[in-house]
Amino acid sequence: MSEKVILDLKDICKTFNRGSVNEKVALKNLSLTVNEGDFITVIGGNGAGKSTLMNAICGTFPVDSGRIILGGADVTRLPEYKRAKYLGRVFQDPMMGTSPNMEIEENLALAYRRGKVRSLMPGITRKEREFYREQLSRLGLGLENRMTAKVGLLSGGQRQSLTLLMATLKKPELLLLDEHTAALDPKTAAKVLGFTEEIAAENNLTTVMITHNMMDAIRCGNRLIMMQEGRVIYDVCGEEKKALKVEDLLQRFRESGGEINDRMVLS
Repeated sequence: MSEKVILDLKDICKTFNRGSVNEKVALKNLSLTVNEGDFITVIGGNGAGKSTLMNAICGTFPVDSGRIILGGADVTRLPEYKRAKYLGRVFQDPMMGTSPNMEIEENLALAYRRGKVRSLMPGITRKEREFYREQLSRLGLGLENRMTAKVGLLSGGQRQSLTLLMATLKKPELLLLDEHTAALDPKTAAKVLGFTEEIAAENNLTTVMITHNMMDAIRCGNRLIMMQEGRVIYDVCGEEKKALKVEDLLQRFRESGGEINDRMVLS
Protein backbone atom coordinates (compact mmCIF):
# COMPACT_ATOMS: atom_id res chain seq x y z
CA MET A 1 0.00 0.00 0.00
CA SER A 2 1.50 3.32 -1.09
CA GLU A 3 1.89 6.15 1.41
CA LYS A 4 -0.45 9.11 1.24
CA VAL A 5 1.29 12.25 0.00
CA ILE A 6 0.35 15.34 2.01
CA LEU A 7 2.64 17.85 0.30
CA ASP A 8 4.23 17.66 -3.11
CA LEU A 9 6.43 20.52 -4.30
CA LYS A 10 7.42 20.31 -7.96
CA ASP A 11 10.31 22.44 -9.27
CA ILE A 12 9.50 25.50 -7.14
CA CYS A 13 11.36 28.68 -8.07
CA LYS A 14 11.27 32.06 -6.34
CA THR A 15 13.47 35.09 -6.98
CA PHE A 16 13.08 38.35 -5.08
CA ASN A 17 13.86 41.77 -6.59
CA ARG A 18 14.43 40.26 -10.01
CA GLY A 19 16.50 42.44 -12.33
CA SER A 20 17.76 44.71 -9.55
CA VAL A 21 21.07 44.88 -7.70
CA ASN A 22 19.28 43.22 -4.78
CA GLU A 23 18.18 40.19 -6.81
CA LYS A 24 18.08 37.08 -4.63
CA VAL A 25 17.32 33.56 -5.85
CA ALA A 26 15.56 32.11 -2.78
CA LEU A 27 14.24 28.81 -4.17
CA LYS A 28 15.79 27.08 -7.16
CA ASN A 29 13.88 24.20 -8.79
CA LEU A 30 13.09 22.80 -5.36
CA SER A 31 11.15 19.54 -5.28
CA LEU A 32 10.01 17.82 -2.08
CA THR A 33 7.48 15.13 -1.26
CA VAL A 34 6.10 14.88 2.28
CA ASN A 35 4.16 11.77 3.23
CA GLU A 36 1.43 11.48 5.83
CA GLY A 37 2.89 11.22 9.33
CA ASP A 38 6.34 12.48 8.34
CA PHE A 39 8.09 14.68 10.88
CA ILE A 40 10.76 16.45 8.85
CA THR A 41 13.44 18.67 10.37
CA VAL A 42 14.95 21.29 8.05
CA ILE A 43 18.41 22.77 8.57
CA GLY A 44 20.57 25.14 6.56
CA GLY A 45 22.66 28.28 6.85
CA ASN A 46 21.41 31.85 6.67
CA GLY A 47 19.80 32.53 3.31
CA ALA A 48 19.45 28.83 2.47
CA GLY A 49 15.76 29.33 1.68
CA LYS A 50 14.22 27.65 4.73
CA SER A 51 11.73 30.37 5.66
CA THR A 52 11.05 31.12 2.00
CA LEU A 53 10.06 27.46 1.65
CA MET A 54 7.57 27.85 4.51
CA ASN A 55 6.14 31.06 3.02
CA ALA A 56 5.79 29.45 -0.39
CA ILE A 57 3.81 26.56 1.11
CA CYS A 58 1.57 28.99 3.01
CA GLY A 59 1.02 31.26 0.00
CA THR A 60 2.52 34.32 1.68
CA PHE A 61 3.79 35.20 -1.81
CA PRO A 62 3.29 33.60 -5.25
CA VAL A 63 6.05 31.37 -6.58
CA ASP A 64 7.57 32.21 -9.97
CA SER A 65 7.16 28.69 -11.32
CA GLY A 66 6.47 25.13 -10.21
CA ARG A 67 3.47 23.50 -8.53
CA ILE A 68 2.37 23.11 -4.92
CA ILE A 69 0.05 20.17 -4.20
CA LEU A 70 -1.33 20.21 -0.66
CA GLY A 71 -3.73 17.62 0.66
CA GLY A 72 -4.26 16.38 -2.90
CA ALA A 73 -5.28 19.84 -4.16
CA ASP A 74 -3.25 22.12 -6.43
CA VAL A 75 -2.93 25.27 -4.32
CA THR A 76 -0.19 26.93 -6.39
CA ARG A 77 -2.38 29.93 -7.21
CA LEU A 78 -4.55 29.91 -4.10
CA PRO A 79 -4.18 32.96 -1.83
CA GLU A 80 -2.86 32.55 1.70
CA TYR A 81 -6.25 32.73 3.43
CA LYS A 82 -7.65 29.88 1.32
CA ARG A 83 -4.71 27.62 2.20
CA ALA A 84 -5.14 28.26 5.93
CA LYS A 85 -7.67 25.43 6.30
CA TYR A 86 -4.95 22.91 5.45
CA LEU A 87 -2.24 24.34 7.68
CA GLY A 88 -1.16 24.96 11.25
CA ARG A 89 1.81 27.28 11.67
CA VAL A 90 3.99 28.46 14.55
CA PHE A 91 6.45 31.28 13.96
CA GLN A 92 9.78 32.06 15.59
CA ASP A 93 8.36 35.16 17.29
CA PRO A 94 6.08 34.11 20.20
CA MET A 95 4.11 37.34 19.73
CA MET A 96 2.89 36.44 16.23
CA GLY A 97 0.55 33.52 16.83
CA THR A 98 -1.88 34.97 19.34
CA SER A 99 -4.03 38.06 19.92
CA PRO A 100 -2.63 39.83 23.03
CA ASN A 101 -5.77 41.81 23.84
CA MET A 102 -7.99 38.75 23.92
CA GLU A 103 -8.34 36.19 26.69
CA ILE A 104 -6.68 32.77 26.53
CA GLU A 105 -10.03 31.03 26.03
CA GLU A 106 -11.03 33.51 23.31
CA ASN A 107 -7.81 32.81 21.40
CA LEU A 108 -8.50 29.08 21.67
CA ALA A 109 -12.08 29.58 20.49
CA LEU A 110 -10.91 31.40 17.37
CA ALA A 111 -8.51 28.56 16.57
CA TYR A 112 -11.06 25.85 17.33
CA ARG A 113 -13.70 27.48 15.14
CA ARG A 114 -11.37 27.96 12.21
CA GLY A 115 -13.23 27.42 8.97
CA LYS A 116 -16.56 28.29 10.58
CA VAL A 117 -18.23 31.69 10.83
CA ARG A 118 -15.76 33.92 12.68
CA SER A 119 -17.75 34.97 15.71
CA LEU A 120 -17.46 34.54 19.46
CA MET A 121 -21.21 34.92 19.83
CA PRO A 122 -23.23 33.58 21.54
CA GLY A 123 -20.19 32.89 23.66
CA ILE A 124 -18.01 29.97 24.62
CA THR A 125 -20.08 27.00 25.69
CA ARG A 126 -19.44 25.05 28.88
CA LYS A 127 -18.46 22.01 26.83
CA GLU A 128 -15.93 24.06 24.84
CA ARG A 129 -14.50 25.61 27.97
CA GLU A 130 -13.95 22.19 29.54
CA PHE A 131 -12.23 21.03 26.36
CA TYR A 132 -9.92 24.07 26.37
CA ARG A 133 -9.13 23.57 30.05
CA GLU A 134 -8.26 19.93 29.44
CA GLN A 135 -5.96 20.83 26.53
CA LEU A 136 -4.26 23.65 28.45
CA SER A 137 -3.56 21.37 31.39
CA ARG A 138 -1.38 19.22 29.15
CA LEU A 139 1.08 22.10 28.81
CA GLY A 140 1.93 21.91 32.51
CA LEU A 141 2.01 25.71 32.78
CA GLY A 142 -1.07 26.29 34.91
CA LEU A 143 -2.83 28.16 32.09
CA GLU A 144 -5.97 26.10 32.62
CA ASN A 145 -6.48 28.17 35.76
CA ARG A 146 -5.99 31.48 33.91
CA MET A 147 -8.33 31.07 30.97
CA THR A 148 -9.77 34.58 31.25
CA ALA A 149 -6.34 36.24 31.48
CA LYS A 150 -5.27 38.43 28.58
CA VAL A 151 -2.69 36.66 26.43
CA GLY A 152 -0.52 39.78 26.41
CA LEU A 153 0.26 39.10 30.08
CA LEU A 154 1.88 35.73 29.33
CA SER A 155 5.60 35.06 28.99
CA GLY A 156 7.14 34.22 25.61
CA GLY A 157 7.26 30.53 26.43
CA GLN A 158 3.65 30.48 27.59
CA ARG A 159 2.52 32.28 24.43
CA GLN A 160 4.49 29.96 22.18
CA SER A 161 3.02 26.91 23.94
CA LEU A 162 -0.46 28.39 23.50
CA THR A 163 0.23 29.11 19.82
CA LEU A 164 1.32 25.50 19.29
CA LEU A 165 -1.85 24.26 20.96
CA MET A 166 -3.97 26.60 18.80
CA ALA A 167 -2.22 25.44 15.63
CA THR A 168 -3.06 21.81 16.37
CA LEU A 169 -6.55 22.01 17.94
CA LYS A 170 -8.13 21.26 14.57
CA LYS A 171 -5.77 18.62 13.26
CA PRO A 172 -4.19 20.32 10.22
CA GLU A 173 -3.11 18.49 7.09
CA LEU A 174 0.35 19.97 7.66
CA LEU A 175 1.98 21.57 10.70
CA LEU A 176 4.72 24.11 9.91
CA LEU A 177 7.17 25.13 12.64
CA ASP A 178 9.49 27.99 11.70
CA GLU A 179 12.27 27.88 14.35
CA HIS A 180 9.49 28.01 16.92
CA THR A 181 11.82 27.50 19.91
CA ALA A 182 14.67 29.79 18.79
CA ALA A 183 13.49 32.84 20.77
CA LEU A 184 13.06 30.90 24.04
CA ASP A 185 15.51 30.17 26.81
CA PRO A 186 16.96 26.62 26.69
CA LYS A 187 14.78 25.19 29.44
CA THR A 188 11.56 26.59 27.98
CA ALA A 189 12.62 25.63 24.46
CA ALA A 190 13.12 22.02 25.55
CA LYS A 191 9.68 21.97 27.16
CA VAL A 192 7.95 23.41 24.06
CA LEU A 193 9.84 20.99 21.80
CA GLY A 194 8.86 18.06 24.01
CA PHE A 195 5.20 19.05 23.77
CA THR A 196 5.61 19.44 20.00
CA GLU A 197 6.84 15.87 19.66
CA GLU A 198 4.12 14.56 21.96
CA ILE A 199 1.24 16.23 20.15
CA ALA A 200 2.62 15.37 16.69
CA ALA A 201 2.99 11.70 17.61
CA GLU A 202 -0.37 11.48 19.35
CA ASN A 203 -2.26 12.92 16.37
CA ASN A 204 0.03 11.53 13.64
CA LEU A 205 0.53 15.12 12.47
CA THR A 206 2.54 15.61 9.31
CA THR A 207 5.13 18.15 10.42
CA VAL A 208 7.88 20.25 8.86
CA MET A 209 10.13 21.94 11.44
CA ILE A 210 12.89 24.42 10.64
CA THR A 211 15.59 24.50 13.29
CA HIS A 212 19.11 25.90 13.69
CA ASN A 213 19.82 23.35 16.41
CA MET A 214 21.54 20.37 14.80
CA MET A 215 21.06 18.12 17.83
CA ASP A 216 17.31 18.77 17.75
CA ALA A 217 17.29 18.20 13.99
CA ILE A 218 18.89 14.79 14.45
CA ARG A 219 16.87 13.75 17.49
CA CYS A 220 13.40 14.86 16.36
CA GLY A 221 11.32 13.31 13.65
CA ASN A 222 11.88 10.54 11.11
CA ARG A 223 13.49 12.58 8.33
CA LEU A 224 16.02 15.41 7.96
CA ILE A 225 16.67 17.66 5.00
CA MET A 226 19.47 20.16 4.52
CA MET A 227 18.98 23.23 2.34
CA GLN A 228 21.48 25.48 0.63
CA GLU A 229 21.00 28.22 -1.95
CA GLY A 230 17.33 27.41 -2.36
CA ARG A 231 17.77 23.68 -2.95
CA VAL A 232 17.61 20.47 -0.95
CA ILE A 233 21.17 19.14 -0.90
CA TYR A 234 20.71 16.29 1.60
CA ASP A 235 17.69 14.17 2.49
CA VAL A 236 18.01 11.37 5.04
CA CYS A 237 15.50 9.28 6.99
CA GLY A 238 15.01 6.23 9.18
CA GLU A 239 17.97 4.40 10.68
CA GLU A 240 20.46 6.43 8.65
CA LYS A 241 19.12 9.61 10.24
CA LYS A 242 19.23 8.10 13.74
CA ALA A 243 22.92 7.29 13.25
CA LEU A 244 23.83 10.87 12.34
CA LYS A 245 26.08 13.00 14.53
CA VAL A 246 26.42 16.78 14.53
CA GLU A 247 29.89 16.46 13.00
CA ASP A 248 28.35 14.54 10.08
CA LEU A 249 26.06 17.47 9.33
CA LEU A 250 28.86 20.01 9.69
CA GLN A 251 30.93 17.96 7.26
CA ARG A 252 28.04 18.00 4.78
CA PHE A 253 27.97 21.78 5.01
CA ARG A 254 31.70 22.01 4.42
CA GLU A 255 31.56 19.69 1.42
CA SER A 256 28.78 21.72 -0.17
CA GLY A 257 30.60 25.00 0.41
CA GLY A 258 28.02 26.21 2.92
CA GLU A 259 28.82 28.82 5.53
CA ILE A 260 28.77 27.47 9.07
CA ASN A 261 27.60 30.11 11.53
CA ASP A 262 27.93 30.31 15.30
CA ARG A 263 24.27 29.45 15.97
CA MET A 264 24.63 26.13 14.21
CA VAL A 265 27.79 25.17 16.08
CA LEU A 266 26.93 26.47 19.54
CA SER A 267 23.46 24.89 19.58
